[in-house]
Amino acid sequence: MGRSFFVRDASNVFYCWPTAMASFEALLNRWQSAGVLDEEAARRIRAFESEWRKPAGLRWQGIVALILGAILLACGVVLFVSAHWDQIGPGARLAVVLGMVSVFHLGGAWVRSRFHGLSTALQAVGTVSTGAAIALVGQIFNIQEHWPAAVLMWALAALAGWVLLRDEAQQTLALLLVPAWILSEFLYAAEGHIGADAYAGRFLIVWAVLYLTLFLGSKHKIVQWILFAVGVIAANAGTALLLEGWRSWGDQTFLSPGLRTWGWVDIAVLPLIFSVFKVRKSVIPVAVAVLFAIALPWCQLIRTEPGSYPNYVYSEPNLAAHALVAAFAVFIVWWGFMRTSRALTGLGIVWFALAVGWFSNSSILGNLSRSLISQVLEAATALFVIWWGMRLASKILVNIGVVGFAFVVLWFYSSDIMGKLGRSLGLIGLGILFLAGGWALEKTRRGLVAGMRKTDLSAGEAQ
Repeated sequence: MGRSFFVRDASNVFYCWPTAMASFEALLNRWQSAGVLDEEAARRIRAFESEWRKPAGLRWQGIVALILGAILLACGVVLFVSAHWDQIGPGARLAVVLGMVSVFHLGGAWVRSRFHGLSTALQAVGTVSTGAAIALVGQIFNIQEHWPAAVLMWALAALAGWVLLRDEAQQTLALLLVPAWILSEFLYAAEGHIGADAYAGRFLIVWAVLYLTLFLGSKHKIVQWILFAVGVIAANAGTALLLEGWRSWGDQTFLSPGLRTWGWVDIAVLPLIFSVFKVRKSVIPVAVAVLFAIALPWCQLIRTEPGSYPNYVYSEPNLAAHALVAAFAVFIVWWGFMRTSRALTGLGIVWFALAVGWFSNSSILGNLSRSLISQVLEAATALFVIWWGMRLASKILVNIGVVGFAFVVLWFYSSDIMGKLGRSLGLIGLGILFLAGGWALEKTRRGLVAGMRKTDLSAGEAQ
């Protein structure tokens, strides 16, 4: 929250001014023009702002330095241990592993009262090192291999760190490692069966949507953005796995009924329960993600390669798969717009653009019809970005939408018109397109920006 203070004008009216705002000069000029502030009050505000300094805090440069320092420190420790691993015995190896984890956590505890940011970074490195320590201890003593158990122990360590330290780094690690353990256990049991990849893709897409929508507007910004980034990656990876369908090799068998039930508990029941009882705003997107994950693997053209041994069954997405992915992207855009989340809306727009590009490179329809449909969809996306920028009074979005629309026009000319003309006529038409089209787009862009500015000034005067 920004610090605020009050000033009084000649009419004994108090005004509250948030000093956390990046720029106040334009607002002062607008308020003076509207007669809300007199010259004396504006002068006093400028004098106060020029003298006031925000208390020293951890700026973004310090945060970046701490993150890079933690990563480099962890990498250096790993490289040092791996270089000398073969030269030390089992007892010394165990001591090195335990010391690696203890030093980071003890160092973080020692500097916590003096430099909280450094303490958080050291504690995070210590929790990350715990995962490596668990794997190394298993290697030292030749413990029977069940790698999901190692992920479980690592997740428990992160949960303990979250409970004890209550910081964002431990919370992020815990929220990432618990689903990782659940997925690891399922993949370990489903290894070698038909449909294991499809169920893994369903898990990734549903949990990704849960994390994408669960932390919207959270006060823990580091947790929000890290989980948002991981959710974006997981959503794309899950969609790719869902598009694999039900491929199989040789004598592979389908998942057993018990394993399927376990899989659906992980995929649908747990996210829905968590979204219902914790944060109700995620129920609708999670339910839509579940339906999307159920339907997409079946939108396939399944074929068997003739003459191959063992029989190879492969699949290819059909038209319904392309439409389903595009519709899910539109839903993400709509949900982000409803929740006033620029990040979620932007993700949906990018996802829709990728779906259109994927469709334009497919072999489902003829080249001409497929190209025209793709161009129409891209143009509609650009127009939506322009409209959305107008709604949010964002010049950046309007400019991006105009550039996107210009790209679609250029794409249409180069792919469908230029090839049918001669080389000289094609270049002449391209030059005319750049000159006339550039002038028309720039004139339209300036008109849109001017309209936004007038609307903004009218709203300010009304307030």
